[in-house]
Amino acid sequence: MSTGVAAPTAAFEEVEVTTKRRVTAPVRVYEPSEGTAPCEATVLALHGAGGWLPDEPVLQGLAAAGLRVVAPVWPAWSEHGDEDRLSDMWDFALHGWDVASEMGLLSDPGSGALHLMGHSMGGMIAAEMAAMAPQSVTRMALLCPAGMWLSEHPIPDIFAMLPYQLAEVLFASPDVGEEVLTGGADFSDNETLTRFMVARARQQGMAGKILFPIPNRRFSQRAYRVTVPTLLVWGRQDRLIPPVYADEWQAALPDAAVELVDGAGHMLPHEQPAAVVSAVAAHLRG
Repeated sequence: MSTGVAAPTAAFEEVEVTTKRRVTAPVRVYEPSEGTAPCEATVLALHGAGGWLPDEPVLQGLAAAGLRVVAPVWPAWSEHGDEDRLSDMWDFALHGWDVASEMGLLSDPGSGALHLMGHSMGGMIAAEMAAMAPQSVTRMALLCPAGMWLSEHPIPDIFAMLPYQLAEVLFASPDVGEEVLTGGADFSDNETLTRFMVARARQQGMAGKILFPIPNRRFSQRAYRVTVPTLLVWGRQDRLIPPVYADEWQAALPDAAVELVDGAGHMLPHEQPAAVVSAVAAHLRG
């Protein structure tokens, strides 16, 4: 299984913005790689419940393909204690637009097209943002987004899972999953384990505001407002949100296409990043 991208690695700069709601957000910025043909477009990329990992090959790959990538960190996934300022999906979507505004993505007429991309929980939020302000988005890519619910295909409760169970449900290859999720941390060390569990509790509490008890906030009732061309990218071996949900999303959105990725589960950005970058870059570049 391939876990690397052929494109050169793009470094990122981290900046920090504070929104008018007084929520502080660290933001990764990946500038287009030197030697590429930039398409004068920015991708606002939203992470899932696992947050951004130190190495994000899809974000790097998109920058190597000539796109500028702006990737904010949600409250609870940074050291800032602003979790109490966001309570529901409306707050999450508005926070996304607030960060975009603070980063100058909405006010600068020379900044080019603005695209949205989100993975899992981030895809759920990106879709809500596009429904809220479709005129502000040019194209969108959703990587196995949460946000729909099929009673005949219930989504497993990640909040009730132990760390080793997460790897089994999130990855096509659990061995690869354990390595990615732990980042090589030694959980036999009590201090390391304590830090991990405290951080995970904060993040689960935040994610639970929109994902618990089921990851469905009736987006299907607003999907008609998403008028932008949307690409749905799904791991064919996704055991958390199975590919049957891709059909549901495609049926709900006015203009959507589906790309299934072999050899990937729910964490397809880390299992098959080259395939994801190829599909998403081609879609966003039009």
